[in-house]
Amino acid sequence: MTDMPESAAVEERLAAERAATLAQIEALNRDFQAIVDANALVAVDDEHDPDGSSTAFERAHVSSLPTQARAHLESLDEALTRLREGRYGVCERCGATIPPERLEVRPASTRCVGCAGAGPR
Repeated sequence: MTDMPESAAVEERLAAERAATLAQIEALNRDFQAIVDANALVAVDDEHDPDGSSTAFERAHVSSLPTQARAHLESLDEALTRLREGRYGVCERCGATIPPERLEVRPASTRCVGCAGAGPR
């Protein structure tokens, strides 16, 4: 990042997305706990109960979402570190500047569009 006001705006945006992600993780954890608590009150046999498979799917789906949200939180923390070190907005693969439009949509991006489309190195 070149100037301080722009860096401050980016840091503010990253911090806001981080706070939203933390709130999402808390909500997802509450949802998962509600599913677990509701199923604890009912003798559900996932294999033989007609609703058992959907209950198991719902439980598996909801339990995977916090994992994804925590990974996003980690990527936001890494983006904040890159910002503070002056490396934010620079493609980790080719060294080109990541377009501001991409960073607006995906503020934790570490690669430019071309490198992101090229897959893992």
